[in-house]
Amino acid sequence: MSLEVVKPGLLSTFQDLGRIGSQAIGMPVCGAMDPLSHGIANLIAGNACEEATLEITLMGPSLRFGRDSRIALAGADLSPTLQPPGNDAATPIPMLQPVHVPAGALLQFGRRRRGLRSYLALAGGFGLPAAMGSRSTYLRGALGGFQGRALRKGDVVPLPAFTLGAAPVVTPTANAVLHGLLERGAAGATVRIVEGPEWPQFTDASHRTLLSEGYRIGSQSDRMGYRLEGPVLQRSAPRDMLSEAVAFGTMQVPPDGQPIVLMADRQTSGGYPRIAQVAGVDLPLLAQRMPGESIRFERIALEAAQRLLQRRASAMASLARALRA
Repeated sequence: MSLEVVKPGLLSTFQDLGRIGSQAIGMPVCGAMDPLSHGIANLIAGNACEEATLEITLMGPSLRFGRDSRIALAGADLSPTLQPPGNDAATPIPMLQPVHVPAGALLQFGRRRRGLRSYLALAGGFGLPAAMGSRSTYLRGALGGFQGRALRKGDVVPLPAFTLGAAPVVTPTANAVLHGLLERGAAGATVRIVEGPEWPQFTDASHRTLLSEGYRIGSQSDRMGYRLEGPVLQRSAPRDMLSEAVAFGTMQVPPDGQPIVLMADRQTSGGYPRIAQVAGVDLPLLAQRMPGESIRFERIALEAAQRLLQRRASAMASLARALRA
């Protein structure tokens, strides 16, 4: 039983919640760029949030299923369709709903409607071995996922034996929770940040600029980091800095004054000053923005960012309960 890759898409990699506990030896965490959509897709498919999903970027793959399956899609809407075996017609399938896929059916994607990254969850998960405790693909290290790389035409991904039980039901209660979780997904929403350790080293004018001007996501942006283009940010005085720990969402400012936001495949430490940190609750919002799009930032207190993240965790637990009801 397997999943055949008929077309690979632009960048399709398996991701879970990351390779936790190995940063001390220089191993990046990786994991889903949009952990919220990753978790929602898993819950709707009937999995735990920790199960690996297929992260699909902008142009989706064509996948043929070798057994009866149940899937769920969350994140970017890339116009998914399902073509049953022996049928030339493909039918649109919904986002945020469990979908039955008969053996031999072809899952395809089309025009992008919104977002950048879509997450495909499969009930029972994919048959992938763990590498250092995670099934996340680390592209630069050729580790994890499917042979440590993005999918290619002709790949055959193993699917474990799995008996489909009753599908989760997206009840009105579950829909209400989903709406609350996704309400900040609009393209114009600001990205909230907290002050970074080196915030005081930057000029007052740079603080005002960062919080009032828009920044464009540059073309050289990827899973490792988003390069932003806009007004230059300056420190009060030049100074040397030792490499320090960085995290998902750390905003560094190199000597050219153009900020970089570190993303899922970030390195474990960096030597550029950290002016800010994207609030964890808004990392999914940033991960769904495309190169060429503009973003604005809003400063919040660390305690507020922590409360927002706790509130999201509670909402995810509520969603899991509602889907089991």
